[in-house]
Amino acid sequence: MTPRKPTPRHGRDLWLLGALGLVAVVLLAVLVVDRSGDPDNATTAATPEMGPVGDMSRRLDGDPLALGSVDAPVVLVAYSDYRCPFCAKFSRDTEPVLIDKYVDEGILRIEWRDLPIFGEESMSAARAGRAAAAQGRFWEFNSAVYAASPERGHPDLTPEALRGFAEAAAVPDLDRFVRDAADISADQDIYADVLEANTIGVSSTPSFVVNGTPILGAQPVAVFEQVIDTASGSKP
Repeated sequence: MTPRKPTPRHGRDLWLLGALGLVAVVLLAVLVVDRSGDPDNATTAATPEMGPVGDMSRRLDGDPLALGSVDAPVVLVAYSDYRCPFCAKFSRDTEPVLIDKYVDEGILRIEWRDLPIFGEESMSAARAGRAAAAQGRFWEFNSAVYAASPERGHPDLTPEALRGFAEAAAVPDLDRFVRDAADISADQDIYADVLEANTIGVSSTPSFVVNGTPILGAQPVAVFEQVIDTASGSKP
């Protein structure tokens, strides 16, 4: 039997499907790298009144982008951008307190999510974070970037700057880090984080979900303590 030749309509349908797929990818990329934001407004998310959003934790054993026991009763999921000044404030002022008081005691687990909203350098930094994670130095790299971040405005995270932060974080193989940081194969996982954030209505950084309860912006330590204590059952 002679194979049936594709009809013009069939070919057109295939072309439309391919075009729609390309549009979806482009829209997702635009969502990640082209959204601009005023750092003065970065302490609030798009929906300040949003209620519980459900358990966003992944609890993957051995996840290099997580701190704390996989069985901790409370999980704080952090949606962050390396160029966000308020994310830097959380990293410098709040995170160490939470680690000392809750993570080290087995009460809290912190899980990182990439939400690169301040341009292409944010996306490059997200890739670099994954490159550091591949060598077991994610949190050290994370802290090095935020320690050098200005209190206002967005830092310049050039490839040279990112390599410097990797060196400060004692990433063992810097040549491998540079290669991995330039590899777009990590983009799929980064886009997955972005999609997760947008699914629950998070569009600004930093934003957090603690056992389903959102905390929007770099709030005072006491706000995090109250939510964590309630979630862990240590407060009524």
